[in-house]
Amino acid sequence: MKLSQVKALLPTLDNVAFKLENGTFVPEHFHVTEVGMVTKNFIDCGGTIRNEKTVNFQLWNANDYDHRLKPTKLLNIIELSEKQLGIEDAEIEVEYQSDTIGKYALAFDGANFILQSKTTNCLAQDKCGIPQEKQKIKLSELTNTQSACCTVSSESVKSDCGCNANVDETTTTSEKKVCC
Repeated sequence: MKLSQVKALLPTLDNVAFKLENGTFVPEHFHVTEVGMVTKNFIDCGGTIRNEKTVNFQLWNANDYDHRLKPTKLLNIIELSEKQLGIEDAEIEVEYQSDTIGKYALAFDGANFILQSKTTNCLAQDKCGIPQEKQKIKLSELTNTQSACCTVSSESVKSDCGCNANVDETTTTSEKKVCC
């Protein structure tokens, strides 16, 4: 979710609530302790130079149980950050303390902001030897219109594999790829 989307939603809300994907709510007395622009310049394992920019929200639970962040207050914090820091309209990454500081993408379910878990990934799989994941197909899902191919060296070998294609015995190669 981009910053502009959050800014458009805030005036329509009575309260600001954040919820984890497992359904657990961030305690309603949370504070937004940071709004900022994070720029990450790096080289991936394939040698490509990359640049990522995200808007960062940091959520923090204090012992201030009477505290409630209203949508207008969060909107004011965002607008001040845009003015003072030159924050761009980028994807939002939320930091939230659980066992350690977690980083989350942000979504909205119509009532609450959802903290979506993020995962790591290799950005250069084609360059560092990570094999492509093979498509898994159940044999029972194959249809009769699909062809099966086998490599045969003669009509006698062809009959052993149950193939019904014609084999050209005059071809000089010792094995022939036949599709039926």
